[in-house]
Amino acid sequence: MALLTRLTKYDIEDSNIALLGSDLEKEVREHAGDKELAWDSAGREPHTQVWRIEQFSVKEWPKSHFGHFYDGDSYIVLHTYKKNPDTEDLSHDLHFWLGSETTQDEAGTAAYKTVELDDHLGGAPVEYREIQSYESSRFLSYFPRFVCLRGGIASGFHHVSEAPPDNTRRLFRISSSQVGGRATAFLQIREVPAEGSSIEQGGVYVLDIGNKIWQFNTQQAAGKVKYKAAEFVQSLVSDRQGQCDTTVYDEHGDGAGMFLLELGLQEVPPASTAAAEGVPEKSLFRFSDASGEVTFEPVFPPTEASLSPDDAFILDDSANRAEPGIYVWVGSRASRVERRLALEYGQRYLYKHRQSGGRAALATHIVRMDEGRETDAFIAAISS
Repeated sequence: MALLTRLTKYDIEDSNIALLGSDLEKEVREHAGDKELAWDSAGREPHTQVWRIEQFSVKEWPKSHFGHFYDGDSYIVLHTYKKNPDTEDLSHDLHFWLGSETTQDEAGTAAYKTVELDDHLGGAPVEYREIQSYESSRFLSYFPRFVCLRGGIASGFHHVSEAPPDNTRRLFRISSSQVGGRATAFLQIREVPAEGSSIEQGGVYVLDIGNKIWQFNTQQAAGKVKYKAAEFVQSLVSDRQGQCDTTVYDEHGDGAGMFLLELGLQEVPPASTAAAEGVPEKSLFRFSDASGEVTFEPVFPPTEASLSPDDAFILDDSANRAEPGIYVWVGSRASRVERRLALEYGQRYLYKHRQSGGRAALATHIVRMDEGRETDAFIAAISS
């Protein structure tokens, strides 16, 4: 595979991941051999494990970086837990996360290795595809502080506590995770371009200039988020042994104009209200590759009674405003190929039916589960 291909950025709007039988699969197998040593300790006890994709290989992510992700990389996250604390049975949620600047090969390797880890765990995990900035609430709930920074293995990366180099600056947007439709104490810190286009109403922002750190609270920002942002600012000051000054600006308050001018703004733009167009009500499809190519056959009504253990199905719940999702349900007697490629088929469905909706629609998280291992969200969606 040519070096140019290896460095091609993964573009969710015009790309799809092909796995079994592809050149990528052959490349991954050549690098990993017959056995992936990274999986030896995977899923043995209740906790969360993180691996990063590096040159077609899986590398354990240091515990000191737990909750830190770089937009130039792809990761695999395994959350192992007990549904019933009184038993020894373990359940698994298995996610692959794709940064906005990751490469095509990294994204494909993450998807392929996720299927491999699922096989290693006997098909027990529920699989999730996660796209940067559109993560599922379940994924975010694993990290008391979710930090997404610019950079990665190919372009170099910095730690959030490091001061930016001379004559540069970094801008962070602070928010709280949404779990079950309600804001929680889980903090999200996302590095965004240090320019006016990153600012919008309702946000709280931290501008890091090295020797100065400014917090800016827009008028509609939530009080809890302002408090969390202040905690983040103090953690930066502490990490730098107090060698920087801090200032908090409130929109329309003293000095707020200076913060905005630093980013080339006169006022705070309104919050984006763009929504995906043409999203239908909840719908169910049976998918099959019996004809030699993947076909999606509508099934009505989209209820649990329409599911069959002989087949695999896609439940399109994109219209769910609380948390849109594409659910891939695999019957216990579905073919081996359908089982192995279920997540890829979910991506093909999303690409075919939601391409006109742009990045937001194509970034809808995809959840793949076997019969008998349904998630609460899937049960709620297909029962309502």
